[in-house]
Amino acid sequence: MAFLGHLRWWILGAAIVVILCTGAGAIDIFLEWHVAFNPTAQPLNLEQPVITINGKFPGPLINATTNDFVHVNVFNGLDEPLLFTWNGIQQRLNSWQDGVSGTNCPILPGTNWTYVFQTKDQIGTFFYFPSINFQKAAGGYGAIRVNNRIVINVPFPKPKAEYDLLIGDWYYDSYKLIRSLMSYPDVAYHGVPDTILMNGKGPYGRPLSISYESLISYESFNVTKGKTYRFRISNIGTTFSLNFRIQNHSMVIVETEGSYTNQITVDSLDVHVGQSYSVLVTADQDEKDYYMVATPKMFDVNDSISLVGIGVLHYSNSVSQVGGPLPAGPDPFDSNFTVTQARSIRWNLTTGAARPNPQGTFNVSNVTLAQTFVLQNSVAEIEGSARYVVNNVSHYTPNTPLKLADYFRNGLGVYQLGAFPTRSVNKDVAYRVSVVSGIHKGWLEIVFKNNLDITDSWHLDGFGFYVVGFGFGDWDESARASYNLHDPVVRSTTQVYPGGWTAVYAFLDNPGMWNLRSQHLRNWYLGEELYIRVYDPDPNPTKEQPPPDNLLLCG
Repeated sequence: MAFLGHLRWWILGAAIVVILCTGAGAIDIFLEWHVAFNPTAQPLNLEQPVITINGKFPGPLINATTNDFVHVNVFNGLDEPLLFTWNGIQQRLNSWQDGVSGTNCPILPGTNWTYVFQTKDQIGTFFYFPSINFQKAAGGYGAIRVNNRIVINVPFPKPKAEYDLLIGDWYYDSYKLIRSLMSYPDVAYHGVPDTILMNGKGPYGRPLSISYESLISYESFNVTKGKTYRFRISNIGTTFSLNFRIQNHSMVIVETEGSYTNQITVDSLDVHVGQSYSVLVTADQDEKDYYMVATPKMFDVNDSISLVGIGVLHYSNSVSQVGGPLPAGPDPFDSNFTVTQARSIRWNLTTGAARPNPQGTFNVSNVTLAQTFVLQNSVAEIEGSARYVVNNVSHYTPNTPLKLADYFRNGLGVYQLGAFPTRSVNKDVAYRVSVVSGIHKGWLEIVFKNNLDITDSWHLDGFGFYVVGFGFGDWDESARASYNLHDPVVRSTTQVYPGGWTAVYAFLDNPGMWNLRSQHLRNWYLGEELYIRVYDPDPNPTKEQPPPDNLLLCG
């Protein structure tokens, strides 16, 4: 990359951020992160480890633009290995930077390692988080924005300001304690989080902790009457799908995980684990304060009032505190509401995104499928421990990352292609490395079947997929007649309802070893994942980049 002689730098807390301008308007962004446990960042004043970055929880915003190169030098100050993954950033041609156990060796305590990834041909709302050792339950996450290049029109007027809002569930107990209990079937099946945070802060009006009477800090956003604001909302939790709403205000959905959507107005929005949305909110009410609320789906919050996340929308001239009843949301068990809303979220075919081409230039109305995977989840006991399985196989994480094994030994001795059942359920439960072969530049249909009693979320690294259908009961080829092939939204995380199925199409044009996982942290930690190996034998680095110079070796 040519250095054009233009340099900008800031000092943000303990981190130095340096930006170098490169060709074609892209820049190099250099970030330095010091990751550590910080007792002063505890959101509920409980004695629990909270993972901070440069002393902050949540961590710093990554604010980039289409095609920028982001360099993140991570110093691991924890007492155990660490990896970060970039949820929704597609890592074009470069799964070496994906930051999951199948692609990277962990960053050991007391050491540092630099990720380098490009936000190539992307825009949108995403987030990052630690991907191993159940650490996401202790924090370490933060927001990612990928902004449009200035030459690309955005399909709505520029808002007064943009706000990042990370909502998610949180445990009272240490993540290490919860992790240690995960192998016991009863705990693994039934353990639930204890509260809902907004940007790492507890609910408005709640005691400082379960043992203190003074109030905790809460999240608040300032608005001016008559102005419109963009809220980038991500569910960074571990377990609960959440319904988000703002008292007396409507929201206009405009984007999800890098895709501009048809603009629809909603009173509340279901955000499933791992998903991100952009909504526009106009401050068109009386100048006072209003509740912002996030509540779990498929759960009766009357049984646990602490599981109501509460923040405040504060009008600049407000002189009164927020008050009155919390805004009511839909019945959390109303499947008709959530499915109807999900089907209404469609791709905006008339606008460009990362490129000037209308999104409708790229469609699935007449594709030829090269492969179909039908993946069923369930829970099983393997060798006396609870495991989550996909087609009766629970993924085993080998000491050698699969990407390294693939590069140096063609996978020999680490994994075996063809052993995972992609369209049938294994007769007996098994605990082994799960790798499947994806046809390079072929269209893959994935059908996720959910046999659990909660809404699951599935995520595919390296790609955006077209969400073409939802249904209930069993799936077979006749269900394709119900697919939306005209304007299905493209995203990287999709929900799968209890007893239901969700179908997606993905074009496998990105060579690499890519993680396909449940976004539910417990499910993922206990084996509900696999890897898709998309192989191109051509060594041309424009097809797939070679290993980075700072490649870590392990296993």
